[in-house]
Amino acid sequence: MLYPVYVHPGDADHAHGVTIPDFPGCFSAADRWEDLPAKVQEAVEVYCEGEDLNIPEPTPWETIASRPDYQDGVWLLADIDLTRLRARSVRLTVSLPEGLVRRIDAYAKAQHMSRSGFLAKAAAEALERA
Repeated sequence: MLYPVYVHPGDADHAHGVTIPDFPGCFSAADRWEDLPAKVQEAVEVYCEGEDLNIPEPTPWETIASRPDYQDGVWLLADIDLTRLRARSVRLTVSLPEGLVRRIDAYAKAQHMSRSGFLAKAAAEALERA
């Protein structure tokens, strides 16, 4: 589904910042313009993960473009794949080797993720490659 996304253009020293008005508080950034669609998708997935949310319909661009906080940037329409949003989590029990759990926890912490978030992301990426 196409959602309007507001981009705060970056420069040689700053990434392009992204605000997704239909998901309040959801934002991202990318150094390269062509990376923005993937970053928007990822940001919305993280925003919705573990939450029991009603996914909003896209607000028409014309409705939000004139707001004062959206005056110095540019707009793009991002095709957000709503089927990838995981609004509800399912609790499960898994057994893993202790050393692997330590490595997962260290990596997840370094990436500012939870263990569950890391495992969910790793599983989703493996399934996409399959």
